[in-house]
Amino acid sequence: MPEVSPLDTYNEALVANVRPPGWVNPEPQPRYNLVVIGGGTAGLVSAAGSAALGAKVALVERHLLGGDCLNYGCVPSKAIIRSSKVCADIRDAGLFGLKISSAVEVDFAAVMERMRRLRAEISHHDSAARFRDLGVDVFLGEARFSGPDTVEVGGKTLRFQKAVIATGGRAVRPSVPGLQEAGYLTNETVFSLTERPARLLVMGGGPLGCEFAQAFQRLGCRVTLLHKYPRIMNKEDADAAELIQKTFQKEGIGLILNARPLQVTKTDNGKLVQYESAGQKGEIEVDEILIGAGRAPNVEGLNLEAAGVMYEAGKGRGVIVNDKLQTTNPHIFAAGDICLPYQFTHLADFAARIVIQNALFFGRQKLSALTIPWCTYTDPEVAHVGLNEAEAEKKGIPVTTFIKPWREVDRAIVDGEEEGFVKIHVKKGADKILGATIVARHAGEMISEITAAMVGNIGLGTLAAVIHPYPTQAEAIRQTGDLYNRTKLTPGVKWMFTRFLAWRR
Repeated sequence: MPEVSPLDTYNEALVANVRPPGWVNPEPQPRYNLVVIGGGTAGLVSAAGSAALGAKVALVERHLLGGDCLNYGCVPSKAIIRSSKVCADIRDAGLFGLKISSAVEVDFAAVMERMRRLRAEISHHDSAARFRDLGVDVFLGEARFSGPDTVEVGGKTLRFQKAVIATGGRAVRPSVPGLQEAGYLTNETVFSLTERPARLLVMGGGPLGCEFAQAFQRLGCRVTLLHKYPRIMNKEDADAAELIQKTFQKEGIGLILNARPLQVTKTDNGKLVQYESAGQKGEIEVDEILIGAGRAPNVEGLNLEAAGVMYEAGKGRGVIVNDKLQTTNPHIFAAGDICLPYQFTHLADFAARIVIQNALFFGRQKLSALTIPWCTYTDPEVAHVGLNEAEAEKKGIPVTTFIKPWREVDRAIVDGEEEGFVKIHVKKGADKILGATIVARHAGEMISEITAAMVGNIGLGTLAAVIHPYPTQAEAIRQTGDLYNRTKLTPGVKWMFTRFLAWRR
């Protein structure tokens, strides 16, 4: 039985849903249309969608149904981030003419309890009972291929026409001497905290590390972020990353950049981390270390060789798939973090939809056809879709970029949220949108308008004609379209227009 800590009433409710004690696996059917291995987002969508279409489906999960998203990712992290935003709003209340009459104290234990309560409330969506009621045979236990069309779980053999591997990924532990002995947190253990660590070192300045660093700093930890590149969020738009980096510095987050950890030593007062940064050695003592750098696919123990499925372990690609998400065994597919280059819940969802069509209906849906947005939930958020400037340049695609800063948007000004921008890239000489980045407090809510335009092949000039309520921050997208339309007003066009007006007089 997987351990979930602390085992309070909320985590007991969580376990009762996603790993119910006393669950009895059903007797296997003679042959399944689809066997799904892994009960995270990709696996659950594959199972539910296929069952709804009338397929005979088996779902196997070795740990907790719901996977990372429910238990260790999206749901608990966003609950904590929401609490941290309230802290920041109270901190900045004076800017809005409000006076806080007494000191505001963060009750860290209550913040974490709220997270556990909300996670438990949401967990029924991913429960074993719900999927059983949807017509899915739910098997709890370790799945292991015993042949090209058979899976064994709990001493029973499941025969299938098609299968989906959706076992996800896990946090990678850096090979730092002494780290294992000193102890550390990952996204799988950090949500078990009930006491606030006074000093926290976050290793990794990608999306996960940045979200955790800002949230815990706002909740009262003294956070230091150690990152191996010269700037945080190094894969994002450079202007966006620079803005977030300045925000972190303003909020008091210590940044150790262009750095690598050398040694971790357990001390009487905490954990001493020795590191090298830009050729200079240094050290910092902290109470906890949170690893937020790197993921590895969960391919171990599946006996993929018996099924004829090729894979790469460690920090490799995981299960190798083609554009249809088909493995080297044409009857076995894969979806989610086990095989995808981007590890997002929403991508796992849509990859599962591709699998359903291709596995059950001889479909020809392709992963490469998807337009994939994503968002890093710092404050402000950084949302992105398509190409950024660096990626376009690397591919040799000439682009024209239009930027609307929030300091020029009325709603952002009155909201006191002037840091950030909408940046949209179009194909040079046309209004075809190739990519966009939005940096705003609710950027994740706004990026979908641009994603929809890209999917529907709607140009930036057309977005200028989309009426937005006033005042809203999303109006900046329309205003960016206006910037594009003004480029068509060349001196020659202006001259002709002036002559036309003169003739009309």
